[in-house]
Amino acid sequence: MKTVFTTGEAAKICKVSQQTIIRCFDSGQLKGFRVPGSRFRRIPRDQLYAFMRDNGIPTDALDSGKRKILVVDDDEDLVELIVDQLERDGRFEVRSVNNGFGAGMQIKEFRPDLVVLDVMLPDINGIEVCRLVRSDKTMDDVRIICISGMVEEDKIQQLRDSGANDFLKKPFDVDALLTRICQLLDVEAVPHG
Repeated sequence: MKTVFTTGEAAKICKVSQQTIIRCFDSGQLKGFRVPGSRFRRIPRDQLYAFMRDNGIPTDALDSGKRKILVVDDDEDLVELIVDQLERDGRFEVRSVNNGFGAGMQIKEFRPDLVVLDVMLPDINGIEVCRLVRSDKTMDDVRIICISGMVEEDKIQQLRDSGANDFLKKPFDVDALLTRICQLLDVEAVPHG
């Protein structure tokens, strides 16, 4: 269990920008300390908790400490495989839906840190889902990994233009996906053995 957070980590937990955390720290709203001999700020867990409570920020992200991942794909076997792997990792809270409409609802309600998004969904395509996420300023920190069997370069570029952070071509190794997820969320990749 982490007891002290960097401003970046605190920002992710509170789902605000790092600048906001730094401003709150510097103005004394958010208590913490500076690392001696550097300009790094550190925020103890209890102070962060109090700050979140006082500002009406849901503390569940701090309580569980797990990063939230939403898996969106209409291939149930693949979803099961991905969800199973992420849950076994133990650092993620995972939900899944099998269409774009459900994805839109879940993204608003669940507020995932990262979305694994199939591009070819039965109702709306992944590009639309990317645009939906990117059109909401409160979701700037949401990372999106698109997955698809189609590989045309212009399509991949279109996805990136729509707000996707990464792209994996199907079929892929779930370990490779996990590695990308860890990179995007800035968590350590655990060696599988």
